[in-house]
Amino acid sequence: MLDDLRLLMSHTLPQATRSDYAAAVVDANVLGKPTRKARELAFRHLAALYALDASNPIFRAMRRLWPLNDDAQPLQALAVALARDPLLRATQTFVLAQPLGGVVGREAVESLIDAKDPSHFSPESLKAFAQRIGGTWTAAGYLQGKARKIRVVPKFHPESVALLLFLGYLEGRTGQRLFSSEWMALFGTAQDELEALVSAASHRGLLVFMNAGGVKEVRFPGYLTPEEERVRQEVSHVI
Repeated sequence: MLDDLRLLMSHTLPQATRSDYAAAVVDANVLGKPTRKARELAFRHLAALYALDASNPIFRAMRRLWPLNDDAQPLQALAVALARDPLLRATQTFVLAQPLGGVVGREAVESLIDAKDPSHFSPESLKAFAQRIGGTWTAAGYLQGKARKIRVVPKFHPESVALLLFLGYLEGRTGQRLFSSEWMALFGTAQDELEALVSAASHRGLLVFMNAGGVKEVRFPGYLTPEEERVRQEVSHVI
């Protein structure tokens, strides 16, 4: 899915609408799918996982950061997928808890999904979901290998930390609380290393980061409309 997303982003303008993305996939066949049905299915999957809609602030933020660093794209894609796919999100704690170098078997992921909703999925569906989820974590750099997945450490970049902080910001978090969200758990790095990435993001104009006497402030100028910011502030009062 990451490869398809990269192709689509490279063939569309940053200001593209959802209709533009649909036309690129279905009509122009920029993904090189063999049939129209396959193209329509690919678009539905991409839209479900990433929104492909500039009115969605999460996708809009990803689209803003996407062209700045190819190496940051895998984690950016994972972040948006985690925000939109409950099954994928249910595996985050499990994957991150695995020891480096440890094997993450498909069967373990199947059991995890099944435990969330016993007997809801058929064995075939569980296998398909587990394979897709394993592929997503592999594309993002947290797992390595094909049939045998090994837990590894991904590479982190300022452009990806900017998006993950923004996701915490959308939840109503500010200040130090931004650094303790589940989104930041994806880094698993020391606090000083994380702050160095945030500082680099600030120097590149991706966000505004101020750290004085241990008091942290992070702002995202231009990321939200006034109405979206109002809603975000309302959310901040209940979490």
